[in-house]
Amino acid sequence: MQLSSLFKILAVSASLAAMPAVSSAETAYPGRAIKIIVPAPPGGAIDTIARVVGDKLAVSMGQPVIVDNRPGASNNLGTDVLAKSAPDGYTIGIVGGSHNTNKFLFKNLGWDPLTSFEPIVYTHEVPLVFAIYPQLPAKTLPEFVAWMKAHPDEAKVATSGRGSAQEMAAEMFRMASGAPMLLVPYKGSSAAHPDLLAGRTALFIDTITAILPQVKAGNARAVAVSTRKRTRSLPDVPTADEQGFKGYDANTNGGFLAPAGTPKAIVAKLNAEINAALKLPDVRTKLEAAGIEIQGGTPQEYAALIKSDLAKWGKVVKEAGIQAE
Repeated sequence: MQLSSLFKILAVSASLAAMPAVSSAETAYPGRAIKIIVPAPPGGAIDTIARVVGDKLAVSMGQPVIVDNRPGASNNLGTDVLAKSAPDGYTIGIVGGSHNTNKFLFKNLGWDPLTSFEPIVYTHEVPLVFAIYPQLPAKTLPEFVAWMKAHPDEAKVATSGRGSAQEMAAEMFRMASGAPMLLVPYKGSSAAHPDLLAGRTALFIDTITAILPQVKAGNARAVAVSTRKRTRSLPDVPTADEQGFKGYDANTNGGFLAPAGTPKAIVAKLNAEINAALKLPDVRTKLEAAGIEIQGGTPQEYAALIKSDLAKWGKVVKEAGIQAE
């Protein structure tokens, strides 16, 4: 063998020996059960997505997928657990809209929405519905704003608590409309519904997933949806933008995240598997029936959305004068 050929073989062998050991683990991934942390109680949009998609991942990836609900502290508790989990692909999480607002509402979170996580895939958008007490005379959003201005003492608006998408949407609408609004916080959507249905509050800008049954039953009147486009679940209800509140666009959205430092190859595999699951007809049927607008895409696209939402909601918090706790 020529000396030059021997040197080439030795160089290749040295290069292979120098490759990081983690690559073999990445190739074998997953080798055991995967846990999905949901920082919210069972039954909501992100819990529904975690369970529906998790069932498909268990089949396609050949390992059990366990949903671990960690509610509390405006979704901060479960998100903190995710941020501090091992970056090995065996603990991932799904987050909602509060992921992009809590940074501005709470001091000393212990995690950062951008730097503490690896975005995997943007999974969903859930429109919000302007649902009013049905005995009020207003039939449109401008009519309701006029009613609030004429009845400032009765302009009570329910929210789902500190930092919720419902609270942020209400603050954004306060700025867009100039209407007097007294925000009344509740511990979640279901806790706020009885007072809306009884007329003790006038408005609840709630997720379509939670409020749709009340609208369909005639217990609440939908006068607008919060997104730029109408929702397929309430196609006859116009957007706030269509009714003169130009540029108004609020929703709760989110997706899957992994702890920062999770290997790119594992993130890419999870991205491909979750995107494939979101395209399955039965998955789409289940999620769309709950008013969930299915998304998808690359990790980079989800990272860009998080960055954009942080800028949008940071501006709302600043202009509304909301102080961090």
